[in-house]
Amino acid sequence: MHTAIIPILQGWTSGNRSTSEELQQLLVQELVDSQRARAFDITQENGLRKIEARSRLFLVVYDEVVQLCQKFGLTRSHAILSMLWQLWLPLAMQLAEAKNRLKRPLVQGILGGQGMGKTTLAEVSCIILRHLGYATISISIDDLYKTYAERQKLQQQDPRLIWRGPPGTHDVELGIQLLDRIRHCHTPILVPRFDKSARNGAGDRTEPEAIDRVDIVLFEGWFVGARPVDEIAFENPPPPILTPEDKQFARDTNERLKDYLPLWERLDRLIVLYPVDYRLSKQWRREAEQKMMASGKSGMSDEEIDRFVEYFWRSLHPELFITPLTKNPDLVDLVIEIDAEHCPSKVYKPDNQFTFFTQ
Repeated sequence: MHTAIIPILQGWTSGNRSTSEELQQLLVQELVDSQRARAFDITQENGLRKIEARSRLFLVVYDEVVQLCQKFGLTRSHAILSMLWQLWLPLAMQLAEAKNRLKRPLVQGILGGQGMGKTTLAEVSCIILRHLGYATISISIDDLYKTYAERQKLQQQDPRLIWRGPPGTHDVELGIQLLDRIRHCHTPILVPRFDKSARNGAGDRTEPEAIDRVDIVLFEGWFVGARPVDEIAFENPPPPILTPEDKQFARDTNERLKDYLPLWERLDRLIVLYPVDYRLSKQWRREAEQKMMASGKSGMSDEEIDRFVEYFWRSLHPELFITPLTKNPDLVDLVIEIDAEHCPSKVYKPDNQFTFFTQ
C-alpha cells in the first residue's frame, strides 16, 4: 500500500475535487511499482489519461464498494481505499478494454483458493463494470458440480472421492455448453447454480438463473485453468503426498484434469490469486470455520480442517499445479499475490518473474 495516496483518496470521499497536482502525484506513485504498472498497461505516455478516468470512476463506485466490503467483513477503510484504487479499478478497466477488443463476450478465469478474495474480487468487479455499462456475471466452478445422485454413483465407483471438489466431480460438458452459448450470444442463458446446503450439506443443483445479456463472465474456482503436469512430478512429490496410495490418487487426479482442458480453452484470460505461502490455506480455513461457529452454525475441528485441506493438496498440490502457472505467460495474464492478511501484496505479469525475484 502506498500510504501517500490515502490522504488524496480520503479527500475525494469527503467532497474535495481532484487537482492536477494530485493526479500527477498518483501517476508518480503508480509508476514507482513498475510491475503493477506493466500489469495494467500504464505508461508515462498514457498514465495521466488512465489516472483521470480512474479518478472519475472511483467517485462513482466508492460508496457501493464500501457497502459490499462491509458485508464481507472488510471494514478497514485504508485497506478498502488501497485495494479499490490499486487493484479493483484498474483491473475492471482492463477487463472492459479486453472485452471491447474481442467484439464478443469476454470469459475471464480467476484461479484461487479459499481466503484469497475470489468472491470479493468478482463482486466488486461486477459493480465497477456495471457502472462502465457492462453486464457481468460471476460463475463458480462449484456451479458445475454433478448432481447429488451422480456424485453418489461416482463415490461408489471411486471411494477416494470423499468430498466434492476435485477434478471428476464436475459436469464439464455443462460448463462447455454454457460458455459456448455466452461466447456466441445465444440468449436467454440458463446459468447453473449449486446449493451447498442441500442434501444435509452434501449439496445439489438448484434452479438455474436466467440471464438475457452477458458482456463479461468472471469464472472462478480453486483450480480453474490448472493444467495436467508431467508424471515425473509424482516420483518425489511434496507432502502430504507420501504413501504409494497418495501418489496414485495424485496421478489419477492429474489424469482427470485432462477432461477439463476443453473447458479451459473457452477462457479468454486467466488471473491467478497466489498466496505467499500455500500452507496459509489451513489458517484461513480455521478462521472461516470459527466465524461460522461464532454465528451459531456447525463447523469443523482443527483436526477435521487438516484432513480436509490436505485431501485437496493430495489431489492437486499447489506447488505442482499452481506455482508453475505463475511463471507461464502463455497461460496466465495476471498474478495477484495474497499475503497472510488476505490482502494483495503484489500484482505482476508472469513474464516479469525474473525481475520480481531479483529486485
